[in-house]
Amino acid sequence: MPAAVRGGSRVEAKPRAKAAPKPAQRPRVKTQGAAPARPRGAPQASGGPSPKLILIAAASLLVAAGVVVLATGHRGERLVTAMQTGVDGKFGQAGFRLRKVRIEGASAMATADIVKAAGVYKDQPLLGLDLMALRQRVEHVGWVKDARIVRLLPDTLVISVAERRQLAVWQHDGKTNVIDDHGMTIPEADPARFAGLPLVVGFGGAEAAPKILPLLAQRPKLMGRMDALVRVDDRRWDLRMKDGSLIQLPAVGEEEALMQLEQLDQRSRILDLGFERIDLRNPDVVAVRPREPLPPGQLPAAGI
Repeated sequence: MPAAVRGGSRVEAKPRAKAAPKPAQRPRVKTQGAAPARPRGAPQASGGPSPKLILIAAASLLVAAGVVVLATGHRGERLVTAMQTGVDGKFGQAGFRLRKVRIEGASAMATADIVKAAGVYKDQPLLGLDLMALRQRVEHVGWVKDARIVRLLPDTLVISVAERRQLAVWQHDGKTNVIDDHGMTIPEADPARFAGLPLVVGFGGAEAAPKILPLLAQRPKLMGRMDALVRVDDRRWDLRMKDGSLIQLPAVGEEEALMQLEQLDQRSRILDLGFERIDLRNPDVVAVRPREPLPPGQLPAAGI
């Protein structure tokens, strides 16, 4: 018997239809700076290799070259050299060949020796140059104090030097050399072309000249009359004048002695009147030997 339903007519219960399942949703992923989607059918961009890929490839090549050297010894070294030569050749084909050499900071006399020592030649692969070895060759030149080498692509090599300052011409033991402001000889310098430099004579003169010459340079009147600066027993100096007279300086206190000479010249004009010898070796006494009068018609001797 069907069950009675209170307060209403009897209704036949119908089963509830099941809801259709919802399609699964993909999780959203937030991307920072994502590029817009490429339209369908658009061609894909194709650029050259990135710098990162180039560095990775170069590093791989170096590692591989090292492995070859370790594995095969000298044959591997020859292989690496051949690889480097091939790379230089490729850069040469691209136009990176030496066409110009620019010398900076050097005098005209020094330039030829610097170019010769550099040992580079026209159409040499510019990127294949060993700049460290080239710098060492240039700094072995006597004119050069230090050097800096720079490539300027595509075809120029710049050699910038600091040239050693020429101080004097040094004469000793039958040899004559130009010396710099540190007393070092400059073998490439021709002394005949430096007649305007002071003449330094005697053993030890090259090393001691950088100390005394600046003191003399402050006294142009004295320097103008001096013919040579003579080192005596590698202890002290004699100033040989152009008229044949002699000024003897002490072993120590050279500047004080030169000041005494200046005071004497201010009082008596001794440099103008002439003398045979001035002895400044004793700081307490200045001894002056007058020049003997010449016979009538005879001229004073000049030089040393």
